[in-house]
Amino acid sequence: MNPWRERLPAYAGFGAVLSAAGLPIYIYAPKYYADTYGVSLTALGAILFGLRLFDVVQDPVLGWFSERMQRGKAVIISAVAVLLAVSMIGLFAVFPLIDPAIWFGITITGLFTAFSFLSINFYAQGVSKAGPNGQFRLAAWRETGALLGVCIAAVAPTVLMDFSAAPFAAFAYGFATATLLATAFMWPEWRASVSQAPAPMRQILSDPLTRKLLVLALVNATPLAVSSTLFLFFVEARLGAVGWEGPLLVLFFLAAALSSPVWSALARRYRAKRTLLLAMVLAVVSFGYVITLGTGDIVPFAVVCVLSGATIGADLTLLPAIFAQRMAEIAPNGGQGFGLWSLVSKFTLAFAAVILLPLLENAGFESGQAELPAKALVTLTVLYALVPSVLKCIAIGLLLTLNLENDDDELAR
Repeated sequence: MNPWRERLPAYAGFGAVLSAAGLPIYIYAPKYYADTYGVSLTALGAILFGLRLFDVVQDPVLGWFSERMQRGKAVIISAVAVLLAVSMIGLFAVFPLIDPAIWFGITITGLFTAFSFLSINFYAQGVSKAGPNGQFRLAAWRETGALLGVCIAAVAPTVLMDFSAAPFAAFAYGFATATLLATAFMWPEWRASVSQAPAPMRQILSDPLTRKLLVLALVNATPLAVSSTLFLFFVEARLGAVGWEGPLLVLFFLAAALSSPVWSALARRYRAKRTLLLAMVLAVVSFGYVITLGTGDIVPFAVVCVLSGATIGADLTLLPAIFAQRMAEIAPNGGQGFGLWSLVSKFTLAFAAVILLPLLENAGFESGQAELPAKALVTLTVLYALVPSVLKCIAIGLLLTLNLENDDDELAR
């Protein structure tokens, strides 16, 4: 079938925009506000955790509302996309009009509220479009586009430093433009979507496999949240590789993007569970090796970025496809199901922010300082490498308990 006729590239483009508003912001925003405006890491962690608590209520409500949108769906989604673009500009391109910490809280709340609403509708639309048997094919386009979007967003601020006195402002305006274009490209999909009867939340949560998938997603995504939150600090302070942050991020996310269709093909041939297990074991090995690295170990860390990035490609492609396939069976509208999925995914970032950033600060870590105490560097290494390894091992144990054989058969068709 012709992917252009099916408008699959539109899903890749919209996925790219959404992903650019997700993980890269958690990578850059805390350090940007700490370095530029002197906001403490503890304060930033508290704000991000408070936002996640807000999401506990917000995301299920957004899912409920999304399932009940009848008329004007394309218009509502487009308006929220404008909010996403404006919030990004406010976060990075506008000098704080009030206390920087409060301004950070307001703009990032607008950003991630819009992100949540758009993500819920985007993935629910995929359930409606592809049905139970086409999720891997759609996921390959959607997640490859998403990972390419992460790659661009990860390197853009660094590249723009050579061309602009305000690289983050330039990034924000570029993102806003891309958001409007991607939204226009997806417009026919929103208008063509067919509303289905919403499934009660209790129907979704009463399904044992759905509950287990949500728990697995929570544990399995936390290592990525940890490494993303601490990546810039680790490269700068532990490796002493100032200026290499952008290229290393590109290696990481480019490996994820290029591996995404490979993992999808492997899952169709060898089953999703086996493929995920392989990726998780590789992730543990790569995270574990980071513990041995120190100042100047840029090349070994680059190899780790490639390997660990490839494992993230499996996580971000296969797990959403499995969950979407399950939603297509028990809740075809998908809105509330993906409201829960969005909440789980973002809560991992809250864990990283509220626990890790204060721990670093209490260990004597200060962003941008040339000389740091040994305790701070050891704490940074343990948090960046050992914590994700342990969490990944727990995720492997959870995956082994899941019976996905029937779902694999459906997904492989």
